[in-house]
Amino acid sequence: MTGTGGTAFVLGGGGVLGAAEVGMLQALAEAGIRPDLVVGTSVGAINGALVAADPTPGAVDRLRGVWEELASRRVFAGSVIGRVGTLVRTRTHLHPREPLRELLEDALPVGTFAELAVPFQCVAASIERAAEHWFADGPLLDAVLASCAVPGLLPAVEVDGEHYLDGGLVHSIPVGRAVALGADTVYVLHVGRIDRPLRPPTRPWEVATVAFEIARRHRFAADLATLPEGVTVHVLPAGDPAPPGAANLRYRDFSGVSARIDRAHVAARDHLARIGVSRDGGA
Repeated sequence: MTGTGGTAFVLGGGGVLGAAEVGMLQALAEAGIRPDLVVGTSVGAINGALVAADPTPGAVDRLRGVWEELASRRVFAGSVIGRVGTLVRTRTHLHPREPLRELLEDALPVGTFAELAVPFQCVAASIERAAEHWFADGPLLDAVLASCAVPGLLPAVEVDGEHYLDGGLVHSIPVGRAVALGADTVYVLHVGRIDRPLRPPTRPWEVATVAFEIARRHRFAADLATLPEGVTVHVLPAGDPAPPGAANLRYRDFSGVSARIDRAHVAARDHLARIGVSRDGGA
């Protein structure tokens, strides 16, 4: 798609909060807005790959099903003793990769980037090069798993002799990538944190969260501040009534997934109607 213009969906990272992106995708589908390019990070790579495989409205129902499977299969299951045992055995992570791999094998209808209906790229962090790496061709599953390899929770993914961790470490909301690939209309699907002010941490577990938020928001703000002339970016609302707070620490809690999808759907639908976006993606 490089240099040709078109509409891009940019799906950010955020763990279980990524369910909000499904609601946003539903609103976009109902408005008749179809992507020419999909770019994803971490959980946004899962959502993005499924949409790129099938950009029709029916994909939203399948995505809802995947999120229900994430809950029912308990991808991050295990007792405290079991998780500690995995950590002691591996010395690097709390959960095995296999449950998520099996779920994605069942969910993804294609095996390679070339088979996708819409061009798709996802990002991961290379350990050896300490740099972002964009997957755009070859096997799809390992690329998505690499983008989702949350440090400490899941093991690094090896691809062609190089090891990768979660893409959110290097590019959590990759608007700049979509623009570099030629998109002139960008819809940003995020997990509901970027539009809320940060406060100094008051508890030990908030320190890392605030530090990560500063890093991710700084790059996103820099991307927006350096947009080329003629590029339009729509940041869709997630519809959260209150800041997610420590929700990312409760990464195994999928109980609010359906409600989060529905809130994001309503908020994004109303937003699209308010800004008067047409079915060709323009205002």
